[in-house]
Amino acid sequence: MEEKVKYELEFPIQSSPQLLYQYIATPSGLGEWFADNVNSRGELFTFIWDGAEEQAKLIRKKSGELVKFKWLESDENTFFEIKIVVDEITKDVSLMITDFADDDEVDEGKMLWENQISSLKQVIGSA
Repeated sequence: MEEKVKYELEFPIQSSPQLLYQYIATPSGLGEWFADNVNSRGELFTFIWDGAEEQAKLIRKKSGELVKFKWLESDENTFFEIKIVVDEITKDVSLMITDFADDDEVDEGKMLWENQISSLKQVIGSA
């Protein structure tokens, strides 16, 4: 089995880090833009798209800054991380996405994130 390729994306977002964090770290926030619906029981999050469910474990959370999930279906050492980055000088806010995909699916993965972040920007009025 081929190893997945790690990739990172950065998206400038006009929002306060505090508001943004609510959308990346809570089931209700994630349900507004990342999936059709999101439920959680402790560290176990269930993401629902078009009736299909995927479960991920919240493996790291830094209040106001980042969340990191590992898909339960994936047996590899892969994860996806959403991190809020604030430029110290300009105070510009960006979301850094770290994810993994098969070598031939990296472009598809990036496009998916671009669409998801576009939805997030619309939800928070940053589009």
